[in-house]
Amino acid sequence: MFLIHADVCVCMQAWWMTDTMSTDIWARWILIGGKWSYTEIPGHYPKEYLQVVQASSVLACIFCILGLFVFVAQLYTIPKGNRFLFTGVFQLLAWLCIMIAASIYTDIFHKDKEQGWYGASFILAWISVCLTFISCITYFTLRKKLA
Repeated sequence: MFLIHADVCVCMQAWWMTDTMSTDIWARWILIGGKWSYTEIPGHYPKEYLQVVQASSVLACIFCILGLFVFVAQLYTIPKGNRFLFTGVFQLLAWLCIMIAASIYTDIFHKDKEQGWYGASFILAWISVCLTFISCITYFTLRKKLA
């Protein structure tokens, strides 16, 4: 992983943060002596749930990218007046995956912790749930222009 500035990189990818710790779904960063140090995710984290969050997040990205390629392909192949249903299906799958990842993380991790807050990546995950759902509905209702 490349770092432009360690503080910015660590804070931007955080799903959970405290003043001296930043955790994402892949690793934990600890602030020691003014520098962020990489550590493994603690062993007390439920590994099965963490793997589901990781896999769902990766699948959501894959389905979004595939949806973009399918949209471009459908733009040139479907007859005029037809809907972009196949693209909508990929967006629906992406929405389902990111919804699963964000929901599991919200329900399982950090709910009993009094100190700390959710980081930018966690918030962006929930924003992407909304935007992906809107995109899905748009593709299901969108028709190729007749003119």
